[in-house]
Amino acid sequence: MAVFYPTSLIPLSSPNAHPSRFSSFPASSSSSAAFPPRLRSPAMVGSSSPPLVARFSPPSQLVPLPDGANSRPHAASMTPFGVITDGSSMPKPSYKWHRVLLKVSGEALAGDCTQNIDPKITMSIAREVAFVTRLGIEVAIVVGGGNIFRGASWAGCSGLDRASADYIGMLATVMNAIFLQATMESIGIPTRVQTAFRMSEVAEPYIRRRAIRHLEKGRVVIFAAGTGNPFFTTDTAAALRCAEINAEVMLKATNVDGVYDDDPKLNPNAHLLDTLSYHDVTMKDLSVMDMTAVTLCQENKIPVVVFNLNKPGNIAKAIVGEKVGTLIGGSPNEQQRYEGSMISHELKIVNNFEI
Repeated sequence: MAVFYPTSLIPLSSPNAHPSRFSSFPASSSSSAAFPPRLRSPAMVGSSSPPLVARFSPPSQLVPLPDGANSRPHAASMTPFGVITDGSSMPKPSYKWHRVLLKVSGEALAGDCTQNIDPKITMSIAREVAFVTRLGIEVAIVVGGGNIFRGASWAGCSGLDRASADYIGMLATVMNAIFLQATMESIGIPTRVQTAFRMSEVAEPYIRRRAIRHLEKGRVVIFAAGTGNPFFTTDTAAALRCAEINAEVMLKATNVDGVYDDDPKLNPNAHLLDTLSYHDVTMKDLSVMDMTAVTLCQENKIPVVVFNLNKPGNIAKAIVGEKVGTLIGGSPNEQQRYEGSMISHELKIVNNFEI
């Protein structure tokens, strides 16, 4: 296969230039004649210097490329934060997860519960997400709304039916999502909010292919309004979105260190479990998340990591794959790796992370 590359650039005013060979426009010493106004670039407007044209080598001087060679010139890649990197010169570490979905409950956003949303919590989440996105890991987020309104708790009050109460709860998740988006963009993280039903003035509608494209471009996508249907929790919405965008893991950020064999508030001798199977969660009726979400994760083979949001660095550790909290599901190899040692490069990055 032969590829044509320009061998030199010569001005149209040069004696060796023949504009008629390169353009159907009449030759002239001025750029205005050679390029009509609609085809002139802004830099050419008002410029007295002649434009440049490309001169190609004749076919007899072309060097054929070997079969299978890439005909495109090598180009540097740009990270989401504007840092240009050359893929051949920088080693890329292998992380356990490359696309993750982070589920943040509304109660976790409330912090010490003195107000609906604690700005310190949202800033802590934003900084840790910024840290992992700079590593090239794609992050999507599903937020709850229990810090503002929980539909299941208000159903039946003053004639409020369950469906209407759930819709109000969905609006609460949108409020949390917009707040979290503003926090992230304040520190330079490109973020998009997508809602399960249309609210075009404040957010994008949820479109699966658009969400995946945002992630591929290095943007953080926040999914709000749950599934868009009543009687479904935001945990189920997180499992659904995780399966739709082909995320490799669902990270559930809570106010506890993980899953215990008993309620740690009632039993001080309760033990933290490192790994669990989906069967253990359903048979022991562990209050990790609702059964619909557990079943959806099990059918789609989505591992779930339950960890404490309030410990600094836990989000970054969970996303890069370091052992934190409780791992539910996954293959036996993943559970063995989770219990074993992690990549030294990952440990170095996480240990040096500061909030």
